[in-house]
Amino acid sequence: MIAIIDYDAGNIKSVEKALLYLGQETAASRDPDTILGADGVVLPGVGAFGDAMGKLESYGLVPVIRQYVRSGKPFLGICLGLQLLFESSEESPGVEGLGILRGKILRLPGETGLKIPHIGWNDLKFPRPGRLFRGIEEGAYVYFVHSYYLKAEDGGIVTATSEYGASIHASVEQDNVFACQFHPEKSSDVGLKILRNFIEVTEEA
Repeated sequence: MIAIIDYDAGNIKSVEKALLYLGQETAASRDPDTILGADGVVLPGVGAFGDAMGKLESYGLVPVIRQYVRSGKPFLGICLGLQLLFESSEESPGVEGLGILRGKILRLPGETGLKIPHIGWNDLKFPRPGRLFRGIEEGAYVYFVHSYYLKAEDGGIVTATSEYGASIHASVEQDNVFACQFHPEKSSDVGLKILRNFIEVTEEA
């Protein structure tokens, strides 16, 4: 079973629907026992960094997430869920992220003339192999909706990049922690393959 952390994020239902389509048993929950007992966990997210951290804290989910990650079982952050795994964001100065991974979330540069937020399909480049992208060719297109992007402190964890006025660290993998800035649940067949790969990781763990 894969648990989807329910902290009132906007894309919970779409993630759940995609996983169910792939035949995966899921549970959208904020119950610690359900989350800690899952074979894999997804932290979705749409919205503002500071508001999201406030929700995670108010529901008592911050220590639960950290405990789950320490267990070594697979964990996937999606969109804002990726950003929350890091230390801080320019969107919410003074608000600390989960700090599970090292790096900062920066605002996409507006002086390039590109529209902010970045909404639409962009291609991926793979600077190093990532288990989420097994069987996916470089140049595959995925769907983004964001105004802020990740710059990881350690480039060695970056498994996918994309260009939109800046070099976006679009996906990372460190041990049992995976994260995507884009929305696999909205990225057609490529996105379903990414989610299927995550399911396979949970089965291998």
